[in-house]
Amino acid sequence: MKPIFAIAVLVFAVCSTSNAQTAVGNDSIPADTIPKSKFNYKALAIPAVLIGYGVIGIENHQLKSFNTQIRAEVTEDIDEKITIDDFSQYAPAASVYALDAFGVKAKHNFRDRTVILATSYLLLSSSVLGLKSITKIERPDGTSNNSFPSGHTATAFAGAEFMRQEYQDESIWYGVAGYAVATGTGLFRMYNNRHWLTDVAAGAGIGILSTKIAYWVNPYLTKKLFGDKQAKSATLVSPSYDGQHFGIGLVRTF
Repeated sequence: MKPIFAIAVLVFAVCSTSNAQTAVGNDSIPADTIPKSKFNYKALAIPAVLIGYGVIGIENHQLKSFNTQIRAEVTEDIDEKITIDDFSQYAPAASVYALDAFGVKAKHNFRDRTVILATSYLLLSSSVLGLKSITKIERPDGTSNNSFPSGHTATAFAGAEFMRQEYQDESIWYGVAGYAVATGTGLFRMYNNRHWLTDVAAGAGIGILSTKIAYWVNPYLTKKLFGDKQAKSATLVSPSYDGQHFGIGLVRTF
């Protein structure tokens, strides 16, 4: 089990290695006063390692063997499946809106953070769906050939990075909590015999990277969508895909 915890430590490092940004804690602040998320190539290191590990594991016999060993360890004492991962994948992202509603103000206003999250989900959904259709890796339980990468894990880690970005100036522990839930989601995907370790690692990397890209492009995307002025109302449609089901989220702001 040690390698699993090593990956958990690796993704937790995201919370402590990213540069701090200026907090904005009021929904009435104009969008153009919100600090822009500048591109930082160092931020690509962790998702690149995770995605690289997963991709290499598709054909590498040693990593395939390691997948089998980890599966045997994780599923050894399973009595019944625990489906909490179907819900925990959305918990970090949902927590951002819940915290803000209860007075712990997020960095971005409702409109902007919703655009960011929708962009992230669009990126990860297209990436996950594309890779699943190309790789056709059989799931550990043999039910289908769309195991790589883990969509649940990608969604969970995208939300964890979203939570870290929005609350890193309040406390590092918000990000740690989000990544803990995301890591747990990935572990439950293996516990339920739905994914290999390489699937989970790649899913984590895709989720983190999707949210980072969403923050980098947000200033330009927001300007294209809403112009320089604050929009009084907006409608956002966010598609999602968890490896089995497609979904569409609709958000209307006034």
